[in-house]
Parts: sequence; C-alpha cells; structure tokens
Amino acid sequence: MGVTRSREARNYFDSTQGRAAVFSLRPTFREKKDLAGILLRPKSASWDGLGPKKCLASLPTCPHGGRLRRHWMNQTMAPSGERLIDLCAIWDAGVYLPSAACNRASSGVARKRLNEAEKLSSVQEAQLKRLEVTRPRVLGSRERGQVPRMARQPPPPWVHAAFLLCLLSLGGAIEIPMDPSIQNELTQPPTITKQSVKDHIVDPRDNILIECEAKGNPAPSFHWTRNSRFFNIAKDPRVSMRRRSGTLVIDFRSGGRPEEYEGEYQCFARNKFGTALSNRIRLQVSKSPLWPKENLDPVVVQEGAPLTLQCNPPPGLPSPVIFWMSSSMEPITQDKRVSQGHNGDLYFSNVMLQDMQTDYSCNARFHFTHTIQQKNPFTLKVLTNHPYNDSSLRNHPDMYSARGVAERTPSFMYPQGTASSQMVLRGMDLLLECIASGVPTPDIAWYKKGGDLPSDKAKFENFNKALRITNVSEEDSGEYFCLASNKMGSIRHTISVRVKAAPYWLDEPKNLILAPGEDGRLVCRANGNPKPTVQWMVNGEPLQSAPPNPNREVAGDTIIFRDTQISSRAVYQCNTSNEHGYLLANAFVSVLDVPPRMLSPRNQLIRVILYNRTRLDCPFFGSPIPTLRWFKNGQGSNLDGGNYHVYENGSLEIKMIRKEDQGIYTCVATNILGKAENQVRLEVKDPTRIYRMPEDQVAKRGTTVQLECRVKHDPSLKLTVSWLKDDEPLYIGNRMKKEDDSLTIFGVAERDQGSYTCVASTELDQDLAKAYLTVLADQATPTNRLAALPKGRPDRPRDLELTDLAERSVRLTWIPGDANNSPITDYVVQFEEDQFQPGVWHDHSKYPGSVNSAVLRLSPYVNYQFRVIAINEVGSSHPSLPSERYRTSGAPPESNPGDVKGEGTRKNNMEITWTPMNATSAFGPNLRYIVKWRRRETREAWNNVTVWGSRYVVGQTPVYVPYEIRVQAENDFGKGPEPESVIGYSGEDYPRAAPTEVKVRVMNSTAISLQWNRVYSDTVQGQLREYRAYYWRESSLLKNLWVSQKRQQASFPGDRLRGMVSRLFPYSNYKLEMVVVNGRGDGPRSETKEFTTPEGVPSAPRRFRVRQPNLETINLEWDHPEHPNGIMIGYTLKYVAFNGTKVGKQIVENFSPNQTKFTVQRTDPVSRYRFTLSARTQVGSGEAVTEESPAPPNEAYTNNQADIATQGWFIGLMCAIALLVLILLIVCFIKRSRGGKYPVREKKDVPLGPEDPKEEDGSFDYSDEDNKPLQGSQTSLDGTIKQQESDDSLVDYGEGGEGQFNEDGSFIGQYTVKKDKEETEGNESSEATSPVNAIYSLA
Repeated sequence: MGVTRSREARNYFDSTQGRAAVFSLRPTFREKKDLAGILLRPKSASWDGLGPKKCLASLPTCPHGGRLRRHWMNQTMAPSGERLIDLCAIWDAGVYLPSAACNRASSGVARKRLNEAEKLSSVQEAQLKRLEVTRPRVLGSRERGQVPRMARQPPPPWVHAAFLLCLLSLGGAIEIPMDPSIQNELTQPPTITKQSVKDHIVDPRDNILIECEAKGNPAPSFHWTRNSRFFNIAKDPRVSMRRRSGTLVIDFRSGGRPEEYEGEYQCFARNKFGTALSNRIRLQVSKSPLWPKENLDPVVVQEGAPLTLQCNPPPGLPSPVIFWMSSSMEPITQDKRVSQGHNGDLYFSNVMLQDMQTDYSCNARFHFTHTIQQKNPFTLKVLTNHPYNDSSLRNHPDMYSARGVAERTPSFMYPQGTASSQMVLRGMDLLLECIASGVPTPDIAWYKKGGDLPSDKAKFENFNKALRITNVSEEDSGEYFCLASNKMGSIRHTISVRVKAAPYWLDEPKNLILAPGEDGRLVCRANGNPKPTVQWMVNGEPLQSAPPNPNREVAGDTIIFRDTQISSRAVYQCNTSNEHGYLLANAFVSVLDVPPRMLSPRNQLIRVILYNRTRLDCPFFGSPIPTLRWFKNGQGSNLDGGNYHVYENGSLEIKMIRKEDQGIYTCVATNILGKAENQVRLEVKDPTRIYRMPEDQVAKRGTTVQLECRVKHDPSLKLTVSWLKDDEPLYIGNRMKKEDDSLTIFGVAERDQGSYTCVASTELDQDLAKAYLTVLADQATPTNRLAALPKGRPDRPRDLELTDLAERSVRLTWIPGDANNSPITDYVVQFEEDQFQPGVWHDHSKYPGSVNSAVLRLSPYVNYQFRVIAINEVGSSHPSLPSERYRTSGAPPESNPGDVKGEGTRKNNMEITWTPMNATSAFGPNLRYIVKWRRRETREAWNNVTVWGSRYVVGQTPVYVPYEIRVQAENDFGKGPEPESVIGYSGEDYPRAAPTEVKVRVMNSTAISLQWNRVYSDTVQGQLREYRAYYWRESSLLKNLWVSQKRQQASFPGDRLRGMVSRLFPYSNYKLEMVVVNGRGDGPRSETKEFTTPEGVPSAPRRFRVRQPNLETINLEWDHPEHPNGIMIGYTLKYVAFNGTKVGKQIVENFSPNQTKFTVQRTDPVSRYRFTLSARTQVGSGEAVTEESPAPPNEAYTNNQADIATQGWFIGLMCAIALLVLILLIVCFIKRSRGGKYPVREKKDVPLGPEDPKEEDGSFDYSDEDNKPLQGSQTSLDGTIKQQESDDSLVDYGEGGEGQFNEDGSFIGQYTVKKDKEETEGNESSEATSPVNAIYSLA
C-alpha cells in the first residue's frame, strides 16, 4: 500500500487551533468553545405544517449575550439537502473552507426561528472531532520504510484570496480578496495601514514627511488637524499631500524654517462608511546646538584623590551620544579606575601621575545631523610625593604604597548619599549606576534585597559600575543596592525602584464583519499603572455626541450591537490613556450581504493514486455563509456516506480511491441570496511499485556487481529511477553504469560497501527498495618461502645523490633499504627549504617501489634539500638522511595569491586579505604584493599600495559599497601575471529601516505565521543576512499565573517574506517585533505586534500517586498540570482490572477541576489495576499519565496458576519429575531392605566425634543424612555445594584424576575413594550414598 501524505483538516469552530470564526461578533478565546453551527434545514426535520409566519422559541444564549438563532425558509425555497455545517476552517495550505455560524439572513426575507435545541449538543460534538484528511497528490512507499516527502508546491493565487476572505469571518485584520469582482462589491470602511511614530523627530536639513496611509472601499479621502485644529493644506504652498495617500510632505527647497511646523498632528481617513484616525503625532525638529565657548583652567588634584570631569553637553533633540577623547582624537582608555558615567561625566576613582600624559575632551555626537561637537579639553596637574613617573611601578603589587599614596575607604561619587529612588516604565530598560572612589580602586557588586537578580535579563556594564535590566516588568520593582569595597572597607547605596506602565493591550478591538440582523460586540481592554481610562469615539467624534443608535449599547470597555443593519456601518475608536501614554485603536463594523461565489479555479484536475485517501475542496464565499453539497457525474443524489464523507467545512473525503471513483464532481453552494457551483475532475492512477527489488550481496574486491530494480508504474506518468548510497545521492562514476532496471558496479572496491536504495518516483508518488553490499578484502596466501617469515617496515633508503642539475629540474638517485620480507610498494620524495619554513618537510612526489631514480620538477629561487621514505604493506620506513642542498635561479612570479577577499571590519573601512604564496611559488627574493582597488560603479582610477604581509585596510570608505580588488605578486625579478578583479565590499552599518506591514496570523495554539514587506536595499546598509522576529510571552489569559517574559527569537532567510514561529504557549498574550539583520547587527525594531494564542490541551497531571492501604480500597492522588494551557474543566480517569493476560472492562470517571483525590473500591482482591489520568480543557484531553496498583501478596501464585499451570509442557514436566521421584523411592526402599545402614567412617576425611547424635557402631542412617552436604564443604546462597578448605573434590574420586560428564553436563564417573586411600566398601555401599548413582545403577 502506498503511504499518503496525511494532513489534518483543522476544525476551527472552537479554540482548538485558535482561528474560530466570528459569526455575529468576536468572542474571547474562553467563549469560542460555545459556538455552534446553524440549521437551515436538517435532514431529519420536515417542513410540512410550518406556515410562513410560524416562529418557535429562540435557542440558548450566544456567549456574546445575543440569542443563537436558527432560521428557516419557505418549503419552496429550501434546498432538499440542507444540513448542518460548522464554522470557518482553514486548510493548512491556506484554503478558505467556509462554514456557518449563527445564521445571517438578508433584509427583505422573513426571518423565522426553528427550535432545534435538542440537536445543538450533537452539532457541537461533531464539530469537536479532529479529522484526518489527505491531499490529492500522494507519495507511495514500500513497507520497509517511508519515503521522504516531496517539496510542497506554492499555493495558487486563489488560495490567498480564499485565505483573506476567511480573515473576514475571523473578525481580525480584514483583507478584501484580490478578485476585482469581489473588490467592487464588498464595501469596507477605512483602515489605517501606515502612520508615523507618535514622537516624530525630523532632520532640519530634509523635507518633512508625516506618513498616513489607509485602505477602504471606496478609497478614503484624508484631512489633518494640527494642535487639534483643522490644518488647511491648500493655504500653505510648502505643504502637499501624496496622491492616493494622506502622507504630508513639507518642502523647504524654496526656503522656510522647519521649526514653524512643530506641533501635534492627527490624520483622518474617511469614506461614506466611516472615519478612521491615526495616532496623535508629535512633530519635533532635531537640534544640535553648539557648545558654549569657555576657557578651562588646568585641574589641580593630589595623586590618589578622586576627580570628576563634568561634560554638561548642550541640550539636543534627541539627546547626543557622549564619548571622551584627547585633543589629538585618541580615545581615553577606560577601566575600573577611570570610566564614563551615564550622565557623560568622566570619573577618576583615584588620580595617578600618568593621568597627566593626555588631556580630556568631551564629545557629543548628534544622531540626525551626524555632527560631533567637541568641548574645550581639560588638562590635569597632579601633585605627587613621587615626582618620577617610573613605569616599573605600574606593575608593582602595591602600586599605591610604592608611590606614597595613602589608602582610603570607598565613598560614592555617584549617586550621592546612601539611598536614592528611580522610576522606570514597564518594557523599558532599567539602568542603575554606582561609581565609587577609594584607594585601592573599589570593586562594585550588585544585589537585590529579598531576592536574586533576574539572571536572564540582567547584565553588568561599565566594569560592573552599572546594572542594566532589560524589558522591565512589575516583578523587577523593589530595592537594589550596590556594594563598593576594597581592602580598607566597604560602603553601600540603596536604590528603590518603582515600575510604572503606560497602557498596553489586554484585548484590542478588532474589525467586526456581520450579516444583517446579527449581534456582535467590540471589546477594548487595556492595563497600565496607574489604571488607564477608556474613551470611545465613532468616526472621530466622542460617542456621547454621536447620533443615538438604539441597536448600540455601551458597557464600559465593551460596545454591544444588536440586530445590526446596513446603516450600522461605522469606524469606532478606543482611546485608553494614563499619565505615561496612550493607545488608540480603530475597529470598524461592516455589514455584508453577498450571494455565494466560488473562489477556486473552475474545472480543476486532481490526480490521485489508487487505494489512497483524498479530499476534494471547494472554497467559496457568501454572506450569509452558504451550505455546500456535492454531486458526481451529474447524479441527483447528494454524496455522503459509504466511501464518501462530507465534513462540516464542506470538503468531500473519499476514504479509499477506486477506479470507479474517477469522474467529474460538482459542488453547489447555496444561501438565501442564490447559489454557485464548480466542478473538479478526478483521475485515478496506478501506484508505482518495485516488483523486483535489489538483493543483499557479498562480493570480492575487484569483481562486478549488478543490483536489479524493476518497476511497474502508470504509463501516463513519467517515471524516474535514481539510486542512493547510505541514504545520500549516488554519484555515477566511470566504474558504474545505471540502466532503467539495474545498477552495475565494475571493479568493486572497499569504498563501495554500504546500503544501496533504488528510488522509483513519478510526480504523484514514489517507491523504494534497499539492499546492502558487503565487499570482502583479498586474502593474502603464501606464494613463496618468505611469506611465512615475519614482516616488518622497510629500512630507510640511503646514499641520496643529485645529478643532471638544471634550472627547473634535477635527478635524484637513492639506494633502497632492506624490504624486510614485504615488497616495497612506493617511495615518497620530500623537500625542505630554508627561507620561508626552515625545518618543515613537504611531500614533493611519489614513485613506484620498482624505481630508485627520478627527475624532480623544481620551482625558481628555492634552496632545496631532499629525503626519501620507503613504504610497504606494513608501514613507512624512517626518512633517509637528507641530500645536499641545491638552489635554483630566480624568476618573476608565475601566479598570484589566492583567496583574495575584501570585507569591512568597521563601517568606514575595507580589509583586503589573501593567502600568502609559499616558497615554491615566490620564485625570487623580497616577495611582495601590489594591492589595487577602486569603486566598482564609478570606474575611477586604481588606488594601489605595496604590502609585504597578507592584509591591507582601506580607510574612509562609504558604507557597504562594492570595490574591484586586485592583488599581484612581485619579487626582485619582476611582477607576476595581471590578476583578475575580485569584488569586495566595504564595512556594513546597522540597518536603517525595519520590516513594514508585519502581519501575524494565529495558526493554532502553539504556532503563528508571519508576513512582512521587503525593506529597501539602500536601508540595509550591508548584506541582508536575515529577518529576525523577537517575541515574548506578555501574560497568560489565566488569572494569577506568572509567566516568564524572556525574549525569544526566530530567524528567516533574507529572501523570504513570510515564516512560521512555533513552540508557543497556548492561551497567552504575546508581543512580537521584527528587525532586519546584516553583518553588523540588528536594525531598528518594527512596530510591536500583539497576538493571543488560543486554548490548548493541558500537560499531564503531576505527581500521580497510587496507594493501597488495604485489600479493599486503592487511594489515588495527583497534582494539577504544570501547564494548564487553558481553562481546566476537569479530569478523566480510566482504569481497568487485570490478572495476568486477563483484562477486565474499562471504567471511566470524570472529576471537577478542583478534585485531586479519588478512592477506588476493589471488587477483586487478587487482580491489579491500571489507572490512566488526564486533564481536560474545552479543546480536549491532554497528555495522560499511567500508573498501576501495587501487586498483592499472592500475585506470584495467581500468575503461575493462571499462566503456567494451564500449559501442556508444564504438566508433562511435572509428570516426568513425579515418575523419577517414584523410581528413586523404590530404589531407596530396595537398598534399605538389603542392609539399612552402611559403614561410612572410612569415607570421611574427619572422624565423627562421640558427641555426634547420629553415630552408632561406625554407621549412620541414610535417611537422616540424605540432604546433608559433604563434610568440608559449605552451601552457597543459590543452594549449591562449594568446596571450602579441603583439596577433596569429585575429580579426586574419579578414575584417571578426571571426572567424566555426559552431554547434558551430569556426572557419570564412578564415585570412588581417592587413589591414595584404601577402598573400604564395595560398589553397593559407595553408590548407596548418592541417589543419582542409585538411578544410574538401574540402567
């Protein structure tokens, strides 16, 4: 049987995969579990007797507060095959598989209710089933192993359109399909798609750009406010708005001051269905003021005293980056003693005399203007008791005492005092700083009062003087203290940290898509510290001043809509704010009335392999969501049942494809506004099978091997046969020949040994078969007298001689050494030169063992020395003594260095490197390299420099531009050949832009898909290595559950614009940011995206314990799962009694989520119990844990009785043993009747004492001593008799000194006395002491 590529048809009506469709509102994830489908006309219901105005009671309340309605139609309008269909489902390839929710009925058609509440539970049960389905194109495999899957083909364009339409039903980020006919019909209120950041700082030298883009149908128009007043763009000639966009452009090419346009801007996007708002954008112009002129007197300080050089940079926007340099632009070396504080000041914990050797200038770099302002330098004058700056004292173990500097206890230079406080916002970085003075220089250590520092996000900076905690959260608040200590003492400073929070989303309002008459709601929940307030607006106006709407109700952070109509369309804004910031979100309410239409191409062709399982999909769209039916070859009956199964999402599954299943399948989608249909043609193909497989073979080296592989396949499919060796593609060399049905290997060698796999594949499936080839080495057989002698390594060659001396060659002759009984197979000639690598020997050439003279090719200007090594099958000889030296004459180089590269190590340089040439390619003295470079696109004149090393750094280069590079070798005899150009790049800088249009789609409870727009190449400023997503778990939807907010990352290649992030925690709120990564590092972060994962199944209950206090009861205890992954609804316990191979009936118990104990009353005191416990959420049962009850005391007996006692072989064995015992008793009775007692004193090594109770007249009773061991031996733990100190053994009593044993190991030698002892009794007495010998005597 072929193995199909299986897929899950993920049913998203509940929270199993996190994509439940929002049919009349967007519920929370806790509520999605209650969604149910609609009933247009159930097959079991009759329409007879229902008048046009008949209306029954409504069904149970929907989770959003509205009523779950079931609609029916007049009998003449209702299709005969209407059935229940589930909510929106999405196939894993992105196909939109629609299904129904609370039904939508168009205005103008009477809405009726049908009370089918009794069917609701069965509908939900059907929707909760996870269905295994397969794709039409499958892969086959042999039973011996599964075939690797072929690469997935990219989905067609209609799949993306279907996926976007599914998002409409999800109520999330809505996208209109790209189909022009649908675009023209589906209206959409405005949605802001792009806007500038809230704090927008611009460069005064550039034109001002304030972004605002939106989408909608019809296309929206734009207007702006400035400082909450209408901004009339037409009156200002410098201000314009981009076409089909709201982006403002303020042009200063004709003059003007950018500062005049500072203020707070807000964009309004409007069409006839509503108005969307941007954030309030605060526009500020970057400032980089000059440093005030000042004359600084020299700073006089005593050696060992602390010193602070204040920077006081001019205020800039944004704040400048501070760094210290000397007036000669040399950076100031910083260490534990001298360092720069976060405020820009330069701190000396103690001043030393060498600090006078330079001056100190504070520099401020302004980001936007790319300018550096330099302050007048400070000069130091250090007063010292040791006026000579002896450098030897710097490494003195007690440098301060050696220079006469008094030691001091630490004291804090920053911050002052013993305590301070600091406030930080949630999500920001917390920077705590402590700088101390003292002699010797103090060490700084950090601690948190009442706990440990967060190791995953805390790091130390500035030589431990600063503590940075990234992504601060509420648990990071508390008291921190730094401890400064040296050998004179210690001091500490306490910093109280308070964590506040700007508003952040808990439940951001999402766009709402409804059908006429449906109910829904918008939810806006945010948190912060202090608690933020919520304000609702509609179309940009406060909700209080909007016209009254009887279908709308505001309840705090929720707006509830009931019985929506076409006129209810609008855009709502939620503004939540506190003193630290605000959040503004737009969410529109749209009402759609769309007849059914098909989304996939018409008349698709699906080819599938015989006997496989497949699924036919028919993606469609409509509002109200239509019902789908399937027909085959125009037949009137609906396909469902038997070999066909129609899922609630509309897909048709054929469980096992047969030849008669080939044909044309028609799907018909119907709602109250009309119907649409599409056709799929199914072709059934024969599977690919290998009917004659390669067999395992054993071959001798040098022989020919043929591996057969004959294949049968569908003639309409193209067959490809390939071979693998050790599961890797096989290279077909000149020793191999591949034919259609076989693989032939000529001259088999040891490297050919391994597994060979024949892979027969078509575009639909494949089959494989494997065989193993074993190669035997040749067995060496003695052919002469020397073969039997011991072999050894050859002796070293001797008497090396150089003759026929020429400029580029020389003849080397040697005398072979003794082969030591193994013929010499090879000679290796090595050389050494004394210029570049003296003393290092290199292989020059290799010659057969029959040669003792060779002409060696030489390179110019090398002082050669040679030696020879002999090799046989045993090993290598010692090298010969070296020959005399021979120097060749010089010449210009004939080659250039290889591996030439140009790469930047900093953003403004390019390092050119190459592999230096060795001695044999230098060809002359003073080898050097001529390095040339120029900009690739400018074709400017070549720059060149001569270098003796293997690298050269080009400075002052632009950021990441291509260069042409050439490196040419040169020596004193001339230049090498003209080199080819190599393309290198100057250094990279950090990317300037972040990915835009980042879209997050929740795939399931543990995975999301990402999509983003490509960044412009000029913003990368380097080689685009990857796109990287940073994401972290913000919180859990379960209350009072602490979660780790550790940042994680996922990387995607630079040529991809989509990706997948998996291994997320279910039922959690996440945040995500994306960056562009080049060789320098990360670029700026994109706008933070928030998403929520749905419920999942819980992990296994912890510490499941089974105790049995008595034979009547069994006590079970367990702890809650470590990861609930949702709202726990209970536990399921399954247990069964078993006794050996007998298993009783399984019993199932369900418990509440708070129960962690249970007692089982035993019905059978002999049997054991096996318990399986799992936790449940609405999604389903999680991982189970299994334990068994302890074994009862009589279990061994019970098992033997149940299992062994009933076996035939056991019964036969027992009968044989009983027969032997009976014979033994008869023999013993006969022996006793002859004499009864036997003298044995002479058979014992130690005479019996008079106290022996069994002694009587030198004899003992045989029956009393039957089970006693021989004297002088002891019984081991396993019951055998072990000899102790005596040399006596059974061997001593046998003939010839050796015991004899039969084939089963039993002793058959005659039991006699030692040869050196006198036999005292006859054979009868000897044998009577051994029951075994008694049995043998009968034979």
